[in-house]
Amino acid sequence: MLKIIYFVPETHLEQTKQAIFAAGAGAMGAYSQCAWQVLGMGQFKPELGSQPYIGEQKKLQQVAEWRVESIVPEAAALAVLEALKASHPYEEPAFEFIQLFDINSLT
Repeated sequence: MLKIIYFVPETHLEQTKQAIFAAGAGAMGAYSQCAWQVLGMGQFKPELGSQPYIGEQKKLQQVAEWRVESIVPEAAALAVLEALKASHPYEEPAFEFIQLFDINSLT
């Protein structure tokens, strides 16, 4: 099992969550569309050659963004990543996958 963590502006928060859920993220037992989210401040500086959704090239930008976390079965990881990228407004969305330890495998 994996956990996906990504950062997104509020304009696309619900759109990205629905996309990753449709691709297989967010299922925990008898529950679906499970996620945790918190608002924070992100920053980035679009360099020459970029096409920023927010901000301008060569100017440091700070923007309110949501950090979203959800569970992803390993078999769905590629589909979830593709869904995130297709639904996210940023040219280069920030995301990570973390491998989770399955405590149930010890019993």
